[in-house]
Amino acid sequence: MSKPIEASIVVVDDEPSIRELLVASLHFAGFEVNTAASGSEAIEVIEKVQPDLIVLDVMLPDIDGFTVTRRIRQEGIDAPVLFLTARDDTQDKIMGLTVGGDDYVTKPFSLEEVVARIRAILRRTREQVEDDPIIRVADLEINEDSHDVTRAGQPIDLSPTEYKLLRYLMDNEGRVLSKAQILDHVWQYDWGGDAAIVESYISYLRKKVDGVTYTDENGETRKVTPLIETKRGIGYMIREPKN
Repeated sequence: MSKPIEASIVVVDDEPSIRELLVASLHFAGFEVNTAASGSEAIEVIEKVQPDLIVLDVMLPDIDGFTVTRRIRQEGIDAPVLFLTARDDTQDKIMGLTVGGDDYVTKPFSLEEVVARIRAILRRTREQVEDDPIIRVADLEINEDSHDVTRAGQPIDLSPTEYKLLRYLMDNEGRVLSKAQILDHVWQYDWGGDAAIVESYISYLRKKVDGVTYTDENGETRKVTPLIETKRGIGYMIREPKN
């Protein structure tokens, strides 16, 4: 009896040996796998397959993995992305998260680590709540059924991990969350104390959530009141502003 398919994955790497190892390992783990050897081919395959997750090498022979991610996000494809990189560089990690990636694995990697991180990403992006689908903090709303996010009635476009981070903050409205708590809950593993990742993600999320403008009843353009707070030396929180 064959094992049920756990998820559909596209693996993008220009090195045939790495592609073959990943395909074999992911097939064994119960995933359906399609592959691409370049950035342009990756975009074609991803648009055709519409996978549940993408394993994407950063350094490709034509266009890099960051550009591939930007282009598929522009096409409305929000499948989570696990980047593969030969450089264990914080700026690479920040860039990858900024363009809509969800996690990083540095070469050389173990196949077990890749499978574990894929499952962690799929777990956190598939979580659903069974009660009221609307989570609110002031004029910020998340609809857990549709995954729509709005602020002052304006739609906000978030990557899967940004969505997860915002939901975690909103689920804990008024409570300060440490960087370690955020790493553990949002990424579900330890980045090795790399606080820059959390700081950068909070910064970009703040720009999207607290940078919204709207038109008031007098026809004037106004900026929303910030909701995300930094508690220096402790962590971050979200709460309705005090009058």
